[in-house]
Amino acid sequence: MGCNTSKPAPSPSHDRSALASDTPFSEREIEYLHKLFQKLSDSVIKDGLIHKEELRLAIFNNVNQRNLFLDRIFDLFDANKNGRIGFEEFVGTLSVFHPNTPKAVKIAHAFKLYDLRHTGFIEREELREMVLALLCESDLVLPDDVVETIVEKSFSEADAKGDGKIDEEEWKAYAEQNPSLLKHMTLPYLMDMTVAFPSFVESGE
Repeated sequence: MGCNTSKPAPSPSHDRSALASDTPFSEREIEYLHKLFQKLSDSVIKDGLIHKEELRLAIFNNVNQRNLFLDRIFDLFDANKNGRIGFEEFVGTLSVFHPNTPKAVKIAHAFKLYDLRHTGFIEREELREMVLALLCESDLVLPDDVVETIVEKSFSEADAKGDGKIDEEEWKAYAEQNPSLLKHMTLPYLMDMTVAFPSFVESGE
């Protein structure tokens, strides 16, 4: 009972200061993120942590909706791999998607998104799965042969060493040449919490 290892948020100001100094967010924005986190973390299981069902509910309004991109995003958030997202994990991962975050950081995290099997490489089938997921996100339905052409062309360009897999070095070079790959790695609304989450703004402040 007395062992609460998952305090849901850093309410003391010095904790907010630490998070603000480690991320592109201001202390005020950390407060807005805390309110968002509280709302998400109590939507299904009221334990002060975000579970995958709660992230699905927030994005799809459905706790059972399956989505490869969401599953990979959840894995990014869940830094300690315990199946739940704490507040510091929440802020830390959202900071990757901030417009002011260096491109190199976004490229590194995008690699983790595409490395579906956690092998340290992106293989052809993983690239294909992510292409299909991204097309689905964009509501694009393309014939199988067109999808295969996209995958084959992309993979052959990225696999500079020609060894049938894309390592981090190859991925970095490919992403530098194809910035559209990082489109999903930036959320413009993170520039202004008060606009993004107006329902959480306290009147008079």
